[in-house]
Formats: sequence, structure tokens, C-alpha cells
Amino acid sequence: MSLRQALFSMTPKPAAALLLIMVSAFLPGCGAPATHTAYMSLPGDDSVAAFRINNRNGHIATIVESPYPAGTSPASVVVHPSNKFAYVANQGENDISLFTIDSGIGSLSEVLPRTPSGVTPVSLDMDSAGKFLFVANELSDSIGVYSIDPDSGALKPISGSPFPTFAGPTALKVSPMGKFLFVLNPDLASIFVYTISSGVLTPVQGSPFPVGNQPGSMAIDPGEKFVFVPNVAAGTISVLSISAAGALNSIEGSPFPAGTNPVSATVHPSGKFLFAANFSSNNVSAYAIDASGALTAVTGSPFTANTNPVLIVSDPNGAFVYVANQGATPGVWAFGVNTSNGVLTNASETGTPFAVSSIAVTN
Repeated sequence: MSLRQALFSMTPKPAAALLLIMVSAFLPGCGAPATHTAYMSLPGDDSVAAFRINNRNGHIATIVESPYPAGTSPASVVVHPSNKFAYVANQGENDISLFTIDSGIGSLSEVLPRTPSGVTPVSLDMDSAGKFLFVANELSDSIGVYSIDPDSGALKPISGSPFPTFAGPTALKVSPMGKFLFVLNPDLASIFVYTISSGVLTPVQGSPFPVGNQPGSMAIDPGEKFVFVPNVAAGTISVLSISAAGALNSIEGSPFPAGTNPVSATVHPSGKFLFAANFSSNNVSAYAIDASGALTAVTGSPFTANTNPVLIVSDPNGAFVYVANQGATPGVWAFGVNTSNGVLTNASETGTPFAVSSIAVTN
């Protein structure tokens, strides 16, 4: 059974249209203003929701006129580091939406026409400089790479794009320093790694690298030392060290136990903690990360979440993590993070009109 089929079997009927659980969280900047914004793709509504988040108490408030229309079945959203543009992969119509962001209130305006992609674009990520957008095309078995115009946000395929990859890529992540692209293939239980040079992708020697049964997503520490992979069917977290050349090696003790069906993970901006959303046990596992990458459960872990949490992201200042649930009443929970020990406390909750497939949190 593929990861896609497994998630269908676990997903409640009202949210069964969500084909894939993806996590896309681009966190630019290092300041901590009073509020920041979050954008959430809603495949069941063909739209993107926008929220204002209070940095002090985690309160989540809907931005006026949200949600905003996007293409068919938007799967992934990412925000440019300038906070001027947002990009959305529309997996149902094989293209990418560009939105301009109002600098005052955070509202979105789409710029047409949309940019063609490969077949079924399911995951987006961007380098920290905002020069290139990377797109995983699941059914055309390719990675699209686009240069980004810094003034207009317009996309242009680079020479050689799309780059072929193995069948069925479902998630991709650019390393924090922009050296490598990691591409997840659940059916092969592997990660394919590419070096990045002016957007051009070259496979790393030894790629692909094995992980656990039905890997669901990836998270990378800020120091670019480790990749963390929640394995949905196995109920574990694989931890792989990243060599200077980009090769991955399982660390001693990996994989580490998680809850039932962990589907998403995020690393705290400090690099000290890892948080994983467990779909079927309705909770969040929290771990301390030691210098070797090994995981140790923090006091009180796992922490109760709402029904069927499907993705988790951290905010830029590290004060909160946000957990989207896909149960009968979809919504997003904000958990406060004790930055000394990784303990989570409930902060606030907001409902969403449809299940969320990705979240991008900005400054």
C-alpha cells in the first residue's frame, strides 16, 4: 500500500479529497514583531486562507476577505523571504499560482496567468535567498526549478528544468544553507538528494538513501546537520546525518519511537527540539535533540492535540508551534513552547472551513 492509499484509509470521509499531507513552512527573517501572518492551502475549497498571529499569545485571527481563490486542489504554499509574494502548487490543474501580499494587512491578490508545472505538483520549497522555487511533480516524476524575479515575483523555468527523479516524489526540502535538495519517495521508502548550483540539480553519489516504512515528510535542523523523517506506517522517526557532500547516514539508535502514524515533523528554530504530529493517536510527540541527532522525549510528551493532526510547523521566533487537524471540525492549534525544555502548552485554536494541506508562516 502506498503512502497516498494509507492516508486515504486513515482520513475521515469529509476530508478524503485531501490526496497528500504536505508540510511547507518557510520562515524568513529573525526579528519578532507583535504579529506575523500564516497562509494555509485548502484543497477542498480551492483556496488559500490567511491568518494574523499574535506573537505574544499565539492567538490566530482570520484576515479580512480570507480565504482567497486559488487553482484546483492547492497542495502546498510557500512565501518569498521578502514577504512580498506567496506561491501555491495547484495539483488538480498542474500549475502554480503567484499571489502578491499586501504589506499592511497580509491579504492576497493573485497575478494571472498561472505558471504551468509538471503533472500533479504536490510540494514547493524555496532557497533562503528567494532566487529559486523548487516543485515536486508527483505524476510526471520530475522536479521543476524556476528563477524568481525579485521585483514582480514572476517565475521562469531555468535551463534543464524539469529535472527527472524517480517515480512518485511527494515532498521536497531545500537545506537551510541552500546546498542540497532532499526529495522524498514514500513508495521506495527513500530520500533522493541533489546538490544545487544556480538552481541546477545534480544527484549526490549514493542517492537514494533508505528511511522507514511509508515516510510522510521531512524536517531539517537549522545547522544543516540532520534530516528527520516521520515514518507513517512504522510509527517511528528516522534521523539521518548529512555529510559535507550531501550523503545521508542513519545515526546510532535510529529510528526512534513516535506515536501512531506520525505524518509531519518540525524542528524548533533553536535546533534543540523536534515536534511530530501523530495522526491516529491524536497527539504531538516532543523530543530534545542532542549533538549526535539522537532524540529523547521531553517531560510530558506526547501532548494531546485535536482529532487527526496532519501537519505541524514552528513560527519564526520559536515561541509557538502550529498543528493543523483534519478531524470532523478542521482547525489549527497553537501550542506554546518552553524554549528551555521543549514542553508544550495549549495557547489558542481557530477553525478552518476545510482541511489544511500546508502552512507557510512568515514574519
